[in-house]
Amino acid sequence: MKKNMGLADRVVRLVLAAVVGVLYYTGQITGTAAIILGIIALIFIVTSAIGFCPLYVPFKFSTVKKKSK
Repeated sequence: MKKNMGLADRVVRLVLAAVVGVLYYTGQITGTAAIILGIIALIFIVTSAIGFCPLYVPFKFSTVKKKSK
């Protein structure tokens, strides 16, 4: 697995996951919405941790900065 997520992409995903967590714990989201957003938040955390997003592969998309020579 080649990393295809840059630092900014990873940070944004972690921030969004944290926002979902805060909304859940403060009772702002409940029920089905909480479950769906919770699953998405977990996916964001995992993909941020490993630096790889499988959805980027079919589109040949990468947010990793190119190294200049």
